[in-house]
Amino acid sequence: MTRARVPRPHEVQAAHHDPRLMRARMERPDNDSWRVRGRCRTVDPETFFPPPTEPADVAVSLCRRCPVQGACLAAALDAGDGNGVWGATTPRERRAMLVAWRNDPVPVGASAKG
Repeated sequence: MTRARVPRPHEVQAAHHDPRLMRARMERPDNDSWRVRGRCRTVDPETFFPPPTEPADVAVSLCRRCPVQGACLAAALDAGDGNGVWGATTPRERRAMLVAWRNDPVPVGASAKG
């Protein structure tokens, strides 16, 4: 297993403007009801946790067409989840997003409900 590296400043800056992070801020859920609408419920969970040496393209592609993509990413960022594909993001992408998420939080209840 490889160690997760700290995101570089330019990666965090880019994360601030990532449309997936912006969507997560808007769709940040205040409960877990969004989970029943996820496309992932019909797919083998292992699809979303590929080995580090394998591409995550299949999972990311499924997530991009999911109606709860933003809520899923927001939940992963709130939990600090560093494994698997969540909200069409890989662990590496989420590390930078997590720094941006924590530095510029949007309070729960100030966003659209998931």
